[in-house]
Amino acid sequence: MSAHRKTEVRIATRGSMLALWQANHVKAGLEKANPGLEVKLLVLKTKGDKILDVPLAKVGGKGLFVKEIEEALLDGRADLAVHSMKDVPTELPPELELAATDVREDVRDALFAREAASLDDLPKGAKIGTSSLRRQAQLLHRRPDFEILPIRGNVDTRLRKLHDEHLDAVVLAAAGVRRLGFADRVTEYLPVSISLPATCQGSLGIEIRRDDDETRRLIGIFHHHPTHIAVTAERAFLKTLEGGCQVPIAGLAIVEGGKVSMDGLVGSVDGTRLIRERMEGPEEDAEKIGIDLAGLILEKGGREILREVYEAEEGSAGG
Repeated sequence: MSAHRKTEVRIATRGSMLALWQANHVKAGLEKANPGLEVKLLVLKTKGDKILDVPLAKVGGKGLFVKEIEEALLDGRADLAVHSMKDVPTELPPELELAATDVREDVRDALFAREAASLDDLPKGAKIGTSSLRRQAQLLHRRPDFEILPIRGNVDTRLRKLHDEHLDAVVLAAAGVRRLGFADRVTEYLPVSISLPATCQGSLGIEIRRDDDETRRLIGIFHHHPTHIAVTAERAFLKTLEGGCQVPIAGLAIVEGGKVSMDGLVGSVDGTRLIRERMEGPEEDAEKIGIDLAGLILEKGGREILREVYEAEEGSAGG
């Protein structure tokens, strides 16, 4: 509601290299566009940063990286938060909103191999490091001989594990790799036909309090319309599937010439079943396209796969 001009803005962020890159990217943009505005970072440790020895699926999935940050927005310690959109739950606290979506980075997954020249060049039984069930399902679908090993940690930590843990390869999101300057170490960018990305992969979102009009005005410079439309479709798809980190779900919307074309996928953890469908329509129907695509995949067998995954999760949590 306040329309007064701010002289200081505080950004809540995690302390990982990538989170700090993202927060500093927004800080630099705000300071350049608003001479005299002081932008400070409030670095917080989230539950997801503290629990590094357990797969995210076992400790609650995506929300682990945003809860403490959203609390800082709600209690006024921070004015805005910068998120990797793929970490943001589809349900936000009612007092908060995603007010800007920055231009998207490379959406693909990137393969880092110790010796092989490509994914198909990896030896039989190769050990692949990834904590993503989405990647696991698609990699095993292509190469059932792979051994998938869960790895967590920052981008640099996971790249170190490639050698320290004698893995044959690790797979990471290309966006983070490129933002942090590791692109020269990529062995191969996996085409989306082989590894469809996580919903919202490569996109940054800025979250604010709904009643903070001045911060909304300031971050308007980061609003990128095509990315916003793609993210709208992908989040609607994910929300309809009720998917968290612990489910092999992928989705990618491409926005061109006023149209949205979206691919969606649900897979079994062992990669034996992948259900992949596509839907297209005008960009003003982005949300409906995401919802309808999810419905189509559920009808074609996705519902059974997701039920099995969730039952397996409950069984392992209970045991």
